Amino acid sequence: MFDWEAWRARTGGADGRPEAADRPEPADRPEPADRPGPNGGPGPDDRPAAEDRPGPNDQPPPEGRPQPPGGAEEQRAEQQAAVAAVGRWSGATAITVLAVAAVCALLGGFAAFAATLGGPAPGPAPASSIAPGNVTGTLAPGGTGVGPHRSSSGNGPSPSPVPSLSPLPEPTGQPTTGATPGNGADVHADPFSSSVTSYLVGRAGRVLAAVYDLNTGKTWTLGSGSPQATGSLVKVEILQALLKRRPFGLSAADQARARSMIEHNVNAPATVLWNKIGRAAGLRSYNALVGLQQTTPSTCLVCAGFAWPGWGLTTTTPADQLLLLKQLVNGTLLSSADRSYVLSLMENVEPDQRWGISAGVPPGVRVALKSAWVPLTPPNTNWQVNSEGWITGDGRNYLIAVLTTGNPDEQYGIDTINTLSAILWPAMG
Repeated sequence: MFDWEAWRARTGGADGRPEAADRPEPADRPEPADRPGPNGGPGPDDRPAAEDRPGPNDQPPPEGRPQPPGGAEEQRAEQQAAVAAVGRWSGATAITVLAVAAVCALLGGFAAFAATLGGPAPGPAPASSIAPGNVTGTLAPGGTGVGPHRSSSGNGPSPSPVPSLSPLPEPTGQPTTGATPGNGADVHADPFSSSVTSYLVGRAGRVLAAVYDLNTGKTWTLGSGSPQATGSLVKVEILQALLKRRPFGLSAADQARARSMIEHNVNAPATVLWNKIGRAAGLRSYNALVGLQQTTPSTCLVCAGFAWPGWGLTTTTPADQLLLLKQLVNGTLLSSADRSYVLSLMENVEPDQRWGISAGVPPGVRVALKSAWVPLTPPNTNWQVNSEGWITGDGRNYLIAVLTTGNPDEQYGIDTINTLSAILWPAMG
């Protein structure tokens, strides 16, 4: 067997360098020679070192020049070349990215310029509006509709649209004098002229009346005395109070009740709706919003000595009734659809009830009215007969309320109001 140690002792190593044993080892590191190789054979460091093995073509490495293990110089050169290549690639990539961004910016600018040439983008179309007085059961948001307004397909004539009116001043309770707003002169004199007073002198009972001219903002009143019973006039007030409590509309059942009590003057539906608004307390609450000063709701439904529903004994004055009518024409407490709904019912009262303030008014003029007639005491000799509403057309536009009490019978009171209205119509021109 070859004596390896003896050969190394004679030659001093293959390349004349000090033996590996002469170089210091890392601290506290176990000697590789102490680790057995696989299967008990020699370990990795038990093999001859690379320097000690014959070189390529059996030529030993050049003497006197240490060879870095694994070709360190070549590795460093390769690493530097790779870094340089990466640097060159990164630079080219950055230039490419910048070029793409510039192209995109130019394209965006051209697109914006083209958009300006085409004009602004179209906005949302405005929501369509419904003309007052021409609603046919339209549903309000979240509700069941404000009421079945008359249309050409319904029973009765289709109401004309409610005209646009300016806010109305409060009535003074006394005849108003002075210049007409806007032109500095009165359009006409007091409609309650000597013709009216002369006619009433020979009539039984007591008459209270008030007229408000929407064209001039003037109010005239007739008569004096304590408030009188509303009778069925209060049905209009009940409906207003109900609509105020139902901003999203009335149910189908309440719409039917409203139509029955206004157009046909039926009392039972009015009692149901009176209960729904809270009876007298509900009317007082709404009256306070309107600003009524001389209207007192009845507190009994079955009242002693009165054979009719007690809400008819609510007392009022013509001036207060004008305030309620103003709310229907151009008020703010109810929506325009609700106001138009109430007026459409008043325009379509059944034919045998179209008397009173409509008397003497020619065909084609719009009339929205409500009338009342009830005996206040047995045996039906003290009749309360009332009529109120809105008249517009043929150059006139006014609200009117007439209360009469102490009539010997129903027709007597009707005749009184009919004659008064016929005198007022030409006087309001």
